Amino acid sequence: MAGVIIMGTLGYLLLPISALPPVDFPTIQVTAQYPGAGPDVMASSVTTPLETQFGQISGLQQMTSISSFGTANITLQFVLDRDIDAAAQDVQAAMNAGSGVLPTMPSPPTYSKVNPADTPILTLQITSDTLPLEQVNDFADTVLAQKLSEVSGVGLVTIEGNQKPAVRVRVNPAAMASIGMGLEDIRNSLTQNNVNQPKGSFDGARQSYSIGANDQIFSAAEYGNVIIAYKNGSPVRLKDIGDVVDNVENTRLAAWVNGKAAVLLDIQRQPGANIIQTADRVKALLPKLRSAIPPSVKVDILSDRTETIRASIADVQFTLLLTIALVVMVIFVFLRNFWATVIPSVALPLAVVGTFGVMKLLGFSLDNLSLMALTISTGFVVDDAIVMIENIVRYIEMGEAPMEAALKGARQIGFTVISLSISLVAVFIPLLFMTGIVGRLFREFAITLSVAVGVSAVVSLTLTPMMCARFLQPEDKEGHGRFYHATERMFKWMLDTYDTGLRWVLRHQFFTLMVRRDAGGHDLALYYCAEGTIAAAGHRNDHWRYRRGPDHFLPGDGRAPAPDRRDRANQ
Repeated sequence: MAGVIIMGTLGYLLLPISALPPVDFPTIQVTAQYPGAGPDVMASSVTTPLETQFGQISGLQQMTSISSFGTANITLQFVLDRDIDAAAQDVQAAMNAGSGVLPTMPSPPTYSKVNPADTPILTLQITSDTLPLEQVNDFADTVLAQKLSEVSGVGLVTIEGNQKPAVRVRVNPAAMASIGMGLEDIRNSLTQNNVNQPKGSFDGARQSYSIGANDQIFSAAEYGNVIIAYKNGSPVRLKDIGDVVDNVENTRLAAWVNGKAAVLLDIQRQPGANIIQTADRVKALLPKLRSAIPPSVKVDILSDRTETIRASIADVQFTLLLTIALVVMVIFVFLRNFWATVIPSVALPLAVVGTFGVMKLLGFSLDNLSLMALTISTGFVVDDAIVMIENIVRYIEMGEAPMEAALKGARQIGFTVISLSISLVAVFIPLLFMTGIVGRLFREFAITLSVAVGVSAVVSLTLTPMMCARFLQPEDKEGHGRFYHATERMFKWMLDTYDTGLRWVLRHQFFTLMVRRDAGGHDLALYYCAEGTIAAAGHRNDHWRYRRGPDHFLPGDGRAPAPDRRDRANQ
């Protein structure tokens, strides 16, 4: 039992915490960007070729897609038994196979292992009092999002209120027409003047030099000086036909926190990943991330989904402890003996703690369903111990020594304890074979409750009789205090009330069967017949009729009953 306690304690400390058992479908979201393409072009040129390749992946249960302006999102949902990492490899292979029929896009399609309908587990706010929001967004995109995506269990990091830096060129149509150029000509000129490619090298007899010039342009001022044409022998620069300003890609997108502009990072977990563990890993990484960015950029947690989960688990844990206390109190009220209360009370926490160890071995978690199973089991696990104690106490009251009483009582009641435990476990067998989301949810519930009952049976067959042999002693009922006598009067009142109610039922119900055993060891059955009589039958075929009152018993042959038979019939 000490080993069970050690194993269960270690299992409890190592068990992860979550709201529910992991039952998420393995889901992968594929995103493709094709700037300038309408929804119809995206659907025909990008979405359809990718869907054709994805449809050949095994284990794919559902595929949905949304084609919008310049963007295509394809969601792939696999069966529950499919490993998400293996599915991701198949998705990558399908995208590589379909790349040959896709149009030329700025970047290839990307995928993320995440459920789009899943709520972010953490939302971070990034603000600054001195730096412009474009630079804050740049730190969030290049430093924070990249590092957070590497955390184990994180499936997707999304920037909300994205303020990605961009250079906006606002061209004057009249000035553009005066030099005989169109928008496509200006676009080609900007593309040719903004490149980053090898420039070549100088090779000599003794030395070789690489040309390290960089033609990339990063600011609006540099773009304004780009020469796009010549007119009358004079260069025409971009700033001569329009305005060039530093801005963001989407001016109609922003985020605020308490009225202050900010950049938000939504962190979603991978399907099947533990929410609490993933959130703790992200929080542990935040101090290192803060040291990698300027001190003027502040990173704080805006919302934390794990707070409600932790509060829910704490509430269920309190309910479990309260249930254990109530069960122990009820045992004491009815047994009214210190050791008779302690022995089943020891079996109760042992069964619960031992279940924690098995839960860890099975890969379960501390969630609402598993803790609810343990809460329900508190009423089951003490039954075996109480049955065992009652049988041993019966032998002690008959004059047996505690050791002999424990041996005889355990030997006699052992099969009953085993049959009780098997019958309780059999109730949950249908839950173990349920399929789908409901089956995955309640399988952990059923297994946890079954394990608790099994551990309770082992404790009741081993520890309980051992403690009874060591601690139970014959009692002198006259030496009990006021509590014992008060409860004894209460129990006597309950028995009298039950007897009165039973007699009332026998007089008013149409069909009642009660089997009792008389003092001589003969089975006696009372049948309440439809014609208003009670027939009592024993092993010796003694037939009696009851009429009008409990004192009117007549034998089957019509002769007056013997006194001992009348007493037996009254029993």
